[in-house]
Amino acid sequence: MAWASNGPENESFRQLISNTHAFLSLKKKKSNTTPSPPPLPIPSAAMAIAAAADDGGDGEGAKEAPPPPPPSPTYRSLAAPVANPVDKFALLPAFLKVRGLVKEHIDSFNYFITKGIRIVQDFIIGYLPIMLKSHACVLSRKDEAELARYGECPLDPGGYFIVKGTEKVILMQEQLSKNRIIIDTDSKGRIIASVTSSTHEVKSKTVIFMDKEKIYLQLNQFTKPIPIIVVMKAMGIESDQEVVQMVGRDPRYGDLLYPSIQECAFERIYTQEQALQYMDDKVMYPGTGTQKEGRSKSILRDVFVAHVLVNSGNFRPKCIYTTVMIRRMMDAILNADTFDDKDYVGNKRLELSGQLISLLFEDLFKTMNSNAVERLNHSSGKLHSSPLDLSQYINEEIITHGLERAISTGNWDIKRFRMHRKGVSQVLSRLSYMASLGYMTRITPHFEKNRKTSGPRALQPSQWGMLCPCDTPEGEACGLTKNLSLLTHVTTDQEEGPLMNLCYSLGVEDLSLLSGEEIHAPGSFFVMFNGLILGKHRRPQRFANTMRKLRRSGNIGEFVSIFVNEKQDGIRSFDDFLRDGLIEYLDVNEENNALIALYEHEDQDDVRISSITHIEIEPLTILGVVAGLIPYPHHNQSPLCNGQASNGKYCLSRADSLLYLLVYAQRPLLTTKTIELVGYDKLGAGQNATVAIMSYSGYDIEDAIVMNKSSLDRGFGRCIAMKKYTVTKEKYENGWSDRIVMPQRDKNGSLLKHNMQALDEDGFAAPGVIIRNHDIYVNKQTPKNTTKQCGARPTDMDYKDSPAVYKGDDGETTVVDRVMLCSDTNDKLIIKCIIRHTRRPEVGDKFSSRHGQKGVCGTIVQQEDFPFSESGICPDLIMNPHGFPSRMTIGKMIELLGGKAGVSCGQFHYGSAFGEPSGNADKVEDISYTLVKHGFSYNGKDFLYSGILGHPCQAYIFMGPIYYQKLKHMVLDKMHARASGPRVLLTRQPTEGRSRDGGLRLGEMERDCLIAYGASMLIFERLLISSDPYQVQVCRNCGLLGYYNHRLKASYCSMCKNGENMAKMKMPYACKLLFQELQAMNIVPRLKLTEG
Repeated sequence: MAWASNGPENESFRQLISNTHAFLSLKKKKSNTTPSPPPLPIPSAAMAIAAAADDGGDGEGAKEAPPPPPPSPTYRSLAAPVANPVDKFALLPAFLKVRGLVKEHIDSFNYFITKGIRIVQDFIIGYLPIMLKSHACVLSRKDEAELARYGECPLDPGGYFIVKGTEKVILMQEQLSKNRIIIDTDSKGRIIASVTSSTHEVKSKTVIFMDKEKIYLQLNQFTKPIPIIVVMKAMGIESDQEVVQMVGRDPRYGDLLYPSIQECAFERIYTQEQALQYMDDKVMYPGTGTQKEGRSKSILRDVFVAHVLVNSGNFRPKCIYTTVMIRRMMDAILNADTFDDKDYVGNKRLELSGQLISLLFEDLFKTMNSNAVERLNHSSGKLHSSPLDLSQYINEEIITHGLERAISTGNWDIKRFRMHRKGVSQVLSRLSYMASLGYMTRITPHFEKNRKTSGPRALQPSQWGMLCPCDTPEGEACGLTKNLSLLTHVTTDQEEGPLMNLCYSLGVEDLSLLSGEEIHAPGSFFVMFNGLILGKHRRPQRFANTMRKLRRSGNIGEFVSIFVNEKQDGIRSFDDFLRDGLIEYLDVNEENNALIALYEHEDQDDVRISSITHIEIEPLTILGVVAGLIPYPHHNQSPLCNGQASNGKYCLSRADSLLYLLVYAQRPLLTTKTIELVGYDKLGAGQNATVAIMSYSGYDIEDAIVMNKSSLDRGFGRCIAMKKYTVTKEKYENGWSDRIVMPQRDKNGSLLKHNMQALDEDGFAAPGVIIRNHDIYVNKQTPKNTTKQCGARPTDMDYKDSPAVYKGDDGETTVVDRVMLCSDTNDKLIIKCIIRHTRRPEVGDKFSSRHGQKGVCGTIVQQEDFPFSESGICPDLIMNPHGFPSRMTIGKMIELLGGKAGVSCGQFHYGSAFGEPSGNADKVEDISYTLVKHGFSYNGKDFLYSGILGHPCQAYIFMGPIYYQKLKHMVLDKMHARASGPRVLLTRQPTEGRSRDGGLRLGEMERDCLIAYGASMLIFERLLISSDPYQVQVCRNCGLLGYYNHRLKASYCSMCKNGENMAKMKMPYACKLLFQELQAMNIVPRLKLTEG
């Protein structure tokens, strides 16, 4: 999104301002006198910049003294002249009110329910899950007070669905642009021109490729590739000369076409009938076309380049489109620069939830219709006494269940469009506010993660301002899963008809009126409209400028982008990004024609101020939501910004089945503009800790942190873990159901079982009661017989105990927080218990600053032993200075300085990305000046005394506040050890995994180490004695396993039919099991024994 600088046409700008004022008055009076222009999402922002440009875009008007800033932006204040570039910042909050972040999901869903579905008759065909905060939702257009009254969080962004009680987000899907010619090479190295056509009726892919100098068409409907000249003849262009003219008169094109023309002549195909006959033989399923015209003609009409429509049998537009594809392919052969880059963001489109749901809905709706027709046919033979009621035949479950199933599983299986996608929707992560916002702006790629390609993963220059360069996961999805930047908006479609007519009236010549010779006349450009060829234009730059002027004055649609493509002589105009007034949305393709300055620009090197077309509103908006939390990210190494973008989502705030609440959350002292725009300062997820950077105690190696015990006593890093347990009261087929009973007591009134002490008299745990490991929280009983019908009412004898037992950690105090009773969709009673556990930081808990510097707590030291400053300040954490040199997180040092200055002068300081020139980040010199003014050293260092010896430390220590986040990885959830415990039934080996109280496995590699070390007895102990020792009887004769007869007290071999020479030996039970399984497969393992 950029701000257009002023050109010479001041008249049009004045007219624009009068337009905008008319709109403003229209808003106030709500009068119907003036015809309203298209809706403006940001009238205020448009006004601000319109007025600014009228003030002289070259900066002459900017020399007056700025008016004092009003406390909150009003229409008038936003319309005031822009005095200096810092004032542009007011556009950002105004933008985020109407666009951006989650709004694209909501917009696309609204588009689907308002424009995508037309209601013909009031009549239920199914139920559709509603996206939160969309038009159809109760919460839309409610202010904070009303939301709070509903019990909703006012900061919750919406944009997700609630299906079967879980919150589901449909992620944005990245796809190659539809209806666009893409020149590329395929796996065999051949040059191909491909178009993926997408219309409401048909979705097809057309590929034209060059093989051994001949050009072929490849379509799924044909068994083998068809020579391209045959295709042209089949569409009615029988003269070879005209084909050459339509491709272009350049002799180089003719040379490349010659082998194909030769091949066509070799096949003896000269007329349209012969060509169609030749193609009919190659059709995949011959019997399906109508008899009057051949099958291949209908394929050419409906499937081949399906988005170019054939009106009343006129194939000429298709022919021209085909020749343009051939010409682009030949250009790529003659000049490799004209290849398309698949990873270029301008060739990508994002599919939002609205489009995905509309595809799914279309499929389910057609299924429902065909189902209804079948049922009608089935019952048409019977006699009807009453008039025919169609509603009986419509099964509304098809649509309801189909949509529910797709959103809850995330599998989009649409056979009609050959679409099989997994993981389209995901559970909304509620670990912290940032995590849920990050989900909303996430984009998932269309191909698998295991591909070893580096192309799609690389950071493309065209991603600037559209996709966040920092926020991408580490590991296999790196660079494939991306996130939107702060000012990106994804648009929905617009009507095409009016725009086409406008183009024709602006001098676009219709191609059907031109001969083949005139199509490629030098100096004229193609006008491509959403992938369709509209016609030719003789003066492309003038056409583009006129369109842009119309766009800026609000006369053509909100989101139209026009750009000139020099390499492929052509102009395209399609619906992507735009704002009227003097703020414009530029999409990726149009950015190539703009020269955008980051800041107010003086003449520099080789760029003159007159050639600049736009100014970026705010450079910090190239980062996304999550990366926007990092202060001074431009002073850090990039992998660490990456790391913080993934850590920021795991810092504690809230989650669902496991809920972590930070008890004393604070907002950061050093904040960024993004934090305020997104509302993170209202929902902090960390604390400002005083950090001293020094070596201390040796427990701080490798990023570990030394913590102050008294700070922990005061509540630093303390969190509450809440875990949700659900119990369902099942109903069975014989009409019986589970029952909840009060705890059983003896005659004296004391409990029979001591693990029922948490229960109330109704059989549920009482809120506020301390609950220990193995305590019962729901005293449930299930009937012993659940299938057989029994007439009598069940008695106590018919039930067996199946209580819900709490598994916790021994020695920890956990409390029942609350108990909720509700019912699910099948009317079963559900009991939800939330159990609360307050945790204070312990050795091994993980913390992270906002710069990707994560570390565990290495030791906790009494405050008496901590170093302290002259003024008596004692740090909360001590961090090892060796974490800085290799990681180069200078941003963390500046954060410490800024935080210290902020504490001493009582103001929040800013550290937004690239913000120093525009005043959105404080400069280090200014921070140092503040520090000196308040009596600190300019470099943030303090004079510290050792707490152990009382001597002054030998160096000045860099000390100040840094915002630390506690991450969800805690020792208590991971700590695990066992002596003896449960075993697996089949192999009699210890179970695995912490949840099953499993053993610690000595794997193959550990075994290799022990063998190399020669510790044979240790291996023997670990692999046999501590695992699954078993005594077997082995027959010395045949070498097979026998058994021990306890009654006769003798061993017996069932193979030799005697027990004479039997031997006892120890082996692992799993080994004995293997021998028996081999015997079951007719393989005889014989043991040869020697005396030990």
